[in-house]
Amino acid sequence: MRARTARARRRRCRRDGARRLAQGAPGPVGISSEACEYAVGYPIRPFRRRNNLSALVCLCACPDPETAGRIAAALVEERLAACVNLLSGMRSVYRWQGKIESAEETLLLIKTTTDRLKRVSERIVELHPYELPEVIAVETAGGWPAYLDWIAAQTREEDR
Repeated sequence: MRARTARARRRRCRRDGARRLAQGAPGPVGISSEACEYAVGYPIRPFRRRNNLSALVCLCACPDPETAGRIAAALVEERLAACVNLLSGMRSVYRWQGKIESAEETLLLIKTTTDRLKRVSERIVELHPYELPEVIAVETAGGWPAYLDWIAAQTREEDR
């Protein structure tokens, strides 16, 4: 009976915590567990990683949507990325070879894992027209467990 009550409390905590976040309430980051528990009656904790998965979001600026689409398709097709978002209309200002430059670019948001990062970087360098392509990886602090599992499953090498 006790385990069933604890399970129900955890389910309620996840449900109510998600509802509070959707309504614009502050999340648990930077708030002590005691304050969270006082506010809602039980602790709200950030999502935990499963299977030591470390999901990454890689950023890559491309000169045009066609190049971005070609790189995105290759990364997903080769299972180096689970998903790639293309954000067109970005304006970049940067210093290149001693001059300030400005260009319209398309940004790629590449969802992958730490295991695949080296190969993602190599493949971007192979496909990208820039002399020095932007490849920056940002580790995620957490996420919806089912989505993190999906990223891991989609980037796993299959037997060919």
